[in-house]
Amino acid sequence: MPTHSHLFWMFLSSTVMRSVMAVLLFAGMMIWTAWVLLASVWAEADRTDKDPGNYVSWHDAEEIAEGPAYQGPWRMNDSDFRYVDDASAAMDDHGNTALVWVDQAKKDVLFQWHGLQDEADRGDPVVVSDSPDTFSWLPRVAFCPKDDNIIYVLWQEIVFSGGSHGGEIFFARSTDSGETFSEPVNLSQTPAGAGKGRLTAQNWDNGSLDLDVGPDGSVYAVWTEYEGALRISRSVDQGESFSEPLTVFDHPEKPARGPALSTGPDGRIHLAWAVGEQQWGDIKYAQAATPENRDEMPEFSEPEVLIESGGHSDAPDLAVDSGGTLHLVYGESADGPFRAYHIYYVSAATGSGPGLADLSEPARISTPHPGDYDSAHFPSLKTGEQDQIYVTWELFPDVRRRPVGLGFTVSVNAGADFAGPVVVPGTGDPEDGTNGSRQGLLSNKLAAGPDGSFSIVNSSYLDGEQSRIRLIKGAANNKP
Repeated sequence: MPTHSHLFWMFLSSTVMRSVMAVLLFAGMMIWTAWVLLASVWAEADRTDKDPGNYVSWHDAEEIAEGPAYQGPWRMNDSDFRYVDDASAAMDDHGNTALVWVDQAKKDVLFQWHGLQDEADRGDPVVVSDSPDTFSWLPRVAFCPKDDNIIYVLWQEIVFSGGSHGGEIFFARSTDSGETFSEPVNLSQTPAGAGKGRLTAQNWDNGSLDLDVGPDGSVYAVWTEYEGALRISRSVDQGESFSEPLTVFDHPEKPARGPALSTGPDGRIHLAWAVGEQQWGDIKYAQAATPENRDEMPEFSEPEVLIESGGHSDAPDLAVDSGGTLHLVYGESADGPFRAYHIYYVSAATGSGPGLADLSEPARISTPHPGDYDSAHFPSLKTGEQDQIYVTWELFPDVRRRPVGLGFTVSVNAGADFAGPVVVPGTGDPEDGTNGSRQGLLSNKLAAGPDGSFSIVNSSYLDGEQSRIRLIKGAANNKP
């Protein structure tokens, strides 16, 4: 029979063995967890493992416009706003950049050319909106593919039409290469607050609109309303007239926001958007063929969930390249709205009928953050002529504050992988204050041109000191 001392040592030995086994089991779990995390990081790094310095050359930033930096209390169109903001860009086939932006003090949308050379004669900015009594916000600009002397501009005008929120969608065109613009036309004609992308009842982004031109010359304007609808209008006469708006989606409890529009080389129209008032919103998608009858409107497919994730997906942008591949980026937060976001990329083959084929797995392309940033959101995407894909996004040092600087990456092989993210030169300097687009971050700051060229435009705001708009040009090549 074992003695008390034997029993004690037997008890101690078994206790030690259990402790050792527990330590070994815990260590094994930690090693396994670390391996899974590293594998996840390595898997993401496969899409952002190239040095962008090997693929991109940058030009010095150009000062486009400057102004004061004052934003008084909101008193509708009687508000005292004095700053320049809301810049957007497009590039023609020769590499020239067309710029539009807003002078809040004048309440006008302005247009200006910027040539291939920095010292090119720009001329004075041309007024597009011609509405000094109402604010004009977040314009877009595009060219006619059959005649680049024809320029289209779309924007949100803060007209109060009897609803709970002010907003109408206005359009103007130039037929003389931007020297003059036509009388602005109200495309929306609604009291529902056109151009507003509602996230919650108290939070929305203005600039919830997009503009695209098909290969046949059809002009498409798309926008959302605060009340929830997504509508599109078409012009078949180079912007001289537009159809009555067609409703693609209308759900007051799940309002559409942030529409992105792109017409493929086959004329098929692709449309993606986010959904507000949802803790775990997904990216929705619909498409339509260009009608053979010029008097008809496109018939869009039933909206479907394109990106379904466990997080909150928002602010998509897309483009269809010359080979018919659809490229799409969006912001996603694993913890729901108002938290840290990352930028994700997917691609899919388009065909002659409804639906997409071979949709890729979402790939994170905004990490590692190029600096001390908390969040990356509100991306813009453009495709180049030689398989380049350019992506920019807003960078947030703190998710509770406004963005400071723009992030950028490029793929030179049609999205197979991307260069490591960088801060766009000429943005992100704390001495410039925060990024602009103070009325909403649903903007388009990126344009692509020939021979790998691209243009990025950004506004900044230092309260009480200065607001400014800068243009940053660059070029990508397919060889390191």
